[in-house]
Amino acid sequence: MSQLTAIVAVMEHSQGAGLGVRSEVGRLRTVMLHRPGNELRRLTPRNNDALLFDGIPWVDRAQDEHDAFADVLRSHEVEVLYLSQLLIEILHGEPARAQSIELALTDLRLGAQLRRHLREHLSGLSPDDLGAVLMAGVRNDEIRATGLVSAMLAPDDFLIGPLPNLLFTRDSSVWIRDRVTITSLAMPARRRETQLTELIYTFHPRFAGVNRIHGWEKEHLEGGDVLALADGVLAIGVGERTTPAGVERLSRDAFDLGLAHAILAVPIDQNRATMHLDTICTMVDTDTVVMYPNVAHRLSAFPIRPGDGEDLVIGPQQHFLEAAATAIGIERLRLIDTGLDPDTAEREQWDDGNNTLAIAPKLAVAYERNTETNARLEEEGIQVIAIAGSELGSGRGGPRCMSCPIARD
Repeated sequence: MSQLTAIVAVMEHSQGAGLGVRSEVGRLRTVMLHRPGNELRRLTPRNNDALLFDGIPWVDRAQDEHDAFADVLRSHEVEVLYLSQLLIEILHGEPARAQSIELALTDLRLGAQLRRHLREHLSGLSPDDLGAVLMAGVRNDEIRATGLVSAMLAPDDFLIGPLPNLLFTRDSSVWIRDRVTITSLAMPARRRETQLTELIYTFHPRFAGVNRIHGWEKEHLEGGDVLALADGVLAIGVGERTTPAGVERLSRDAFDLGLAHAILAVPIDQNRATMHLDTICTMVDTDTVVMYPNVAHRLSAFPIRPGDGEDLVIGPQQHFLEAAATAIGIERLRLIDTGLDPDTAEREQWDDGNNTLAIAPKLAVAYERNTETNARLEEEGIQVIAIAGSELGSGRGGPRCMSCPIARD
């Protein structure tokens, strides 16, 4: 199928029909993934720290692992959309193409002359090649540019940086009911990701009529910190990536638009091991969470509710499980205690043992290497679909991180 044919076929799909997410565990129908590609091949020992990877992944194996993950979802009747495919499809249109080029050239390091050369270079690329550059970046030695900036940069310096963290589609957008939240990523290496995501939601016919909130230029807010505990109930982590100001803006928007009636701001440790709320806590049933045991009994939350005018009312700090149960309207939120000793718990948390993706209630995808956490989930009645992730996990993300649900029942 040609790109043009694919776009026409997508346009014939009911625009925006059936899209929306109301919980973490409703039957998953459509998800956006990103199959790792050449952007991962740009990782080197010299730049992997700045690009937020703990090692240099074996890309071919990472692709195999990701393909297996996607096959698991398809085998459970989940429609898999690929970010790269959606991006290339919109680049057939001039508005998306022009905007994508301008956004890629905003780095002040470039200077006017190099920026002009880059614009000419990008403007001459096919949609496939332009999409590849937007994702994998371009080095100084890959274009023929003149001028002081180009001359003084090293040949292998990136003029447009690669985006290896595109793999983690959860972070750059999150659906709340029938609205899509365009997030604002905190780390410099990731900021362009949400620009691409917003272009897709703006220009792709599959999302025609879908309303967007927040935006990549707003206060920092990342999708891995947003959990839909129930319909209209959100928990939002505040830590290394999401700021209190980001939670405040999203809360105000969600209340004003009727997307939520209860929101919990959840403080988490500001370090890499617990960069997002979903690295320590995910839902595996309508009333059940699996949580990193080393924080389970000290995780707290600030309840938020709408006040008069634009003000929000912040309630007293409470234990997270109690605050969540009250917000959901149930007697208690069940915690699956993995029963792990502190060292094993810390190791499996680092390996994303608590970062599960629910396909349906009591059915979750998890990394196979977290054997003890998975065994405990099974003992508690949660069916675990174990997938390989030895290479995928080098960027610190599990099945939930690698998936952006677009439609759940």
